[in-house]
Amino acid sequence: MAAEKTPPASRDAFPHFENVPTRWRDNDVYEHVNNAVYYGYFDTVINRWLIEQGGLDFRNGDTVGLAVETMCRFHGSFAFPDTIEAGLRVAHLGTSSVRYELGLFKPGEATARVEGHFVHVFVRRDTQRPVPIPEKLRACLVVLRR
Repeated sequence: MAAEKTPPASRDAFPHFENVPTRWRDNDVYEHVNNAVYYGYFDTVINRWLIEQGGLDFRNGDTVGLAVETMCRFHGSFAFPDTIEAGLRVAHLGTSSVRYELGLFKPGEATARVEGHFVHVFVRRDTQRPVPIPEKLRACLVVLRR
């Protein structure tokens, strides 16, 4: 018996959206965005939020987030020159880790064409050992909880 396919996430499940333009080089020989490129979109949306809203200093800060798990599920595709509306939410916020969930939407569409998750563990840069998420970063993550 075949497993039921999980339905795509709806737009209203995400508290933050950011536009991500596709690039000419994102397309593959099948004339749509290559599967590996979506992880770059996820990384960009997450880190822009952390830098702009949480003050993450990725160059010189004592604390950095390391990706320890990622996932991507496809319900549809995008192709250059599409603009993607990327939704971001926090599904779990622990002491030193956070699980982000993302939905990628075509403008005006109610359900995600692509969705995924990304887990960061925050560590001290010099030791690479987990540390509690700094308060300013935690505050910017709390507002994304759903």
